[in-house]
Amino acid sequence: MWETLRKEEVIQKLRADRKKGLTNEEVTLRKQKYGVNKLEDKAKESLFMKFIKQFNDFMIIILIIASILSATISYIQGENDYIDSIIIISIVILNAIMGVIQEAKAEKSIEALKEMTPQKAKVLRDNMTIEINAEDLVPGDIIILEAGKFVPADCRLVESYNFKVEESSLTGETEPVLKNADIICKKDIPLGNQLNMAFMASIVVNGHAKAVVTNTGMNTKVGKIANMIIEDEAPETPIQKKLGQVGKTLGIVCLAICFIIFIIGLIKKIEPMEMFMTSVGLAVAAIPEGLPAIVTIVLSIGVTKMAKSNSIIRKLPAVETLGSSKIICSDKTGTLTQNKMTVVDIKSNNSDFATELSTMCTDCDISYKNGEVKINGEPTEIALVQNGLKNNKNKTELYSQMPRVNDIPFDSNRKMMTTIHKIGDKYRIITKGAPDILLHRCNLSNTERQKVQKNNLQMAEKALRVIAVAYKDVDKLPLKIDTQNIENNLNFVRIDWND
Repeated sequence: MWETLRKEEVIQKLRADRKKGLTNEEVTLRKQKYGVNKLEDKAKESLFMKFIKQFNDFMIIILIIASILSATISYIQGENDYIDSIIIISIVILNAIMGVIQEAKAEKSIEALKEMTPQKAKVLRDNMTIEINAEDLVPGDIIILEAGKFVPADCRLVESYNFKVEESSLTGETEPVLKNADIICKKDIPLGNQLNMAFMASIVVNGHAKAVVTNTGMNTKVGKIANMIIEDEAPETPIQKKLGQVGKTLGIVCLAICFIIFIIGLIKKIEPMEMFMTSVGLAVAAIPEGLPAIVTIVLSIGVTKMAKSNSIIRKLPAVETLGSSKIICSDKTGTLTQNKMTVVDIKSNNSDFATELSTMCTDCDISYKNGEVKINGEPTEIALVQNGLKNNKNKTELYSQMPRVNDIPFDSNRKMMTTIHKIGDKYRIITKGAPDILLHRCNLSNTERQKVQKNNLQMAEKALRVIAVAYKDVDKLPLKIDTQNIENNLNFVRIDWND
C-alpha cells in the first residue's frame, strides 16, 4: 500500500512531521496502540516441560513400560530384584537430562547472539535528531538511515542520496538495491521491486536517506515471516522417524512373541501365571534399553564438534539431518562464500596510481573502533578501499588532499559511477564501471581498445570480476554535471579482482 502513494501522502496518512518528527506525547500514545517494535518469539517452555517432552518418544515409552513390567514381575515372584528396572529408568532419565542440557545451552547461545548487537535507530523527535533503541520506534517516526546500519523498521523513503540496501534476508538477493524516494510503485509488485521502501532487517550499504516508519514489530515484512515460523511446528527429523519405526516394530514383534509363547505354554498345560511371567520376561529382555542413550551420546558429540566450528544446533536430532544431506542447494555469493571481494591483480602501467583512483571513486566510509579498521559499503568497493590501505593509499587521507566536490551516482543503465575532486585550482574526474561500457568513453585507438577487450575476456574466463577505471584532469567544471558533460574523453586504467 505505502509504496503506491506519494511520500507526501504517506506522511499525511501517518500524521507525521517531516521536519520536526513526532512529539514524545504522540510517541507514547502510538506505542500503546502499536506496541513495541520487536519481533516476537515462541513462548518459552519451563525447564520441567522441556524435561517431560524428552519422554515423548515411542522407544522411551516402551522402555518405561518395560521397567515397570520388570519391577512388577520381580515383586510378584517375591524376588525383590529391581536392578534391571532401576538401570532402565536411570538410562531414560539420563537421556532426558542430556537432551534438556543441550537445548538449554543452544538457547543461551542464541540469546547471547541477540543481545550482542542491540539495535539503535537515529530518529527525529521534537525537532531534535537523537539515537534511541530500535524497539522504541512507532509508525510515523522520521528516521535517518546511514551506510553500515540495519533498517530498524519498514519505512517509506522521503529523501534518498545514492541509497543502496542489501535485502538478502528477505529476497535472497545479495546484490544491493538502489532505492529512490521519488519513485511511485504500481500495485501488487514483488517486495524486491519496491524501490521506494526499506524493510526491517535489511542493511544499508551505501548512501543515506530519510524515511517515515510505516510498520513496526510483527506487522513488518520480516515480522510476518517470524509469525509463520512461530505458528509452524518443525517436522520430525529422519532419525526421529527411524527410531519411531524401530520402536513400533520392536513393540509389535515383542507382543506377538509374548502372545505366541503364552499360547504354547497353555497348550502344554503350564500354569497361566508362570507363562505370563515368562512371556513378559522375554519381552523385557528383547527391548534394547541402551539404544536411546547411545543415540543421544553420539548426537551430543556431533553437536559439540559443530559448536567448535561456530555452528549452534538447538535440537540434537538436527545433527543427523545435516549429516544425512546429500545435496545442499545454495546461492554462492554471501552464502557459501563470505560475500567479500579481494583485489588480486591490477593491469596498469602505474599500479599505484590505479590503486589511488579506484580507492577514491567509491562511496565507502572508513571508521576506527578499538584499534580496528572498519569499512562500510558494497563488497566490491570495500575490496578497492582495502587494497588502497594495503598499498598506503588511505581514502580518508586522499580525500583530505583531494576533496570530493561532486559525483554522478552509479546507475544500472549506465553501469558507471563518477566522483569529482578538487586538486589545487583544477579538478580530477574519476570514473569506474563495466569495461565494455567505459572503453567507449576513453581516448583509445582501435588497437588499444582491442587489446583491452582481449585482456578483459581472458580475465573473465578465469572467473575474475573485472572493473575499469578512467580519469581526466580539467581546469574547470561545466555548468551542468551530467554523464554527457563529464564522462567522456577519459584516460583509461584497468583493475580486476576475484570473489
